[in-house]
Amino acid sequence: MRKTATLAITLLAAAALLTGCGSEKKDAGPAKPGEASPSASASGGAKGSSSGKKGVPHQVVFEVGGTGAAQVMWIGNTNHFEQVTLPWTKTESMQLEGAELKVGVTVSVVPGSVKGPDGMLKPAPCTIKVDGKQVADNQDGTSDEHCKYELKD
Repeated sequence: MRKTATLAITLLAAAALLTGCGSEKKDAGPAKPGEASPSASASGGAKGSSSGKKGVPHQVVFEVGGTGAAQVMWIGNTNHFEQVTLPWTKTESMQLEGAELKVGVTVSVVPGSVKGPDGMLKPAPCTIKVDGKQVADNQDGTSDEHCKYELKD
């Protein structure tokens, strides 16, 4: 009986969500000059503000040391998570825009575990460099913290 009730509630919730998703009006045609189309105003743009201001480009280098393979998650322009061969380096070009110019954006790398000299697992060493300057590290894997930095112009 409990499974039947759960199934019924799940189906009702799915039906409600699907009904709500299909209720948006379709565009009647091209927008008139001076009017924003509903889809353009709803999205608000992918990034930034209408002013179009951009900061200076930055080169961000994520590094994870060690040997063997490990899972690595890094956040730069987008979020990434993958199995990599160590040592590993990833370089991204980042340019702040819109509100990011005021508040900045966090870049980080979370290294997986590697076997230490005592045979115990420990975080792999990580560093972040911005425009050639090291801005974050986890003290060669001895810190419990991952590497993160608030990138600002």
